[in-house]
Amino acid sequence: MTNTFDDWTRLCRLLDDDPELTPATLDSVEAGESPWDALIEGLDDSGALAYLDKSDTGAELADALPALPRIIRTGIELDEVGDINELDRAITSANELLAAHGLTLLYLADPDDEDAHPLVAVPTADLDEINALIEKLYG
Repeated sequence: MTNTFDDWTRLCRLLDDDPELTPATLDSVEAGESPWDALIEGLDDSGALAYLDKSDTGAELADALPALPRIIRTGIELDEVGDINELDRAITSANELLAAHGLTLLYLADPDDEDAHPLVAVPTADLDEINALIEKLYG
């Protein structure tokens, strides 16, 4: 169980610096509940998650991203993303802009909502480690 706690702790810290995220996620592990659900809820509660629907467009993405703490700190303008009608293309465009700031958007699948498209901005340098932890814990 210790390795599981360590892995969830590391994943939480890589995804967001909210001090409440890790304890809430670990509490769900101890309670035998879904830590993935707790993680998504915690990211949403902290404001670090852009919770979109896969039918949304670039306009909704451009509205949601500037509120994410890591994106706020960059001061980046995402207006051009709002002109794109397809969400996947808008995410690609946003990632091109975010790359200059060392960030990328990471899709976190929500098993409770197939139409959901939750995104979190993470440092590009941490992406491989994040994906490896997600695969280990959830995959």
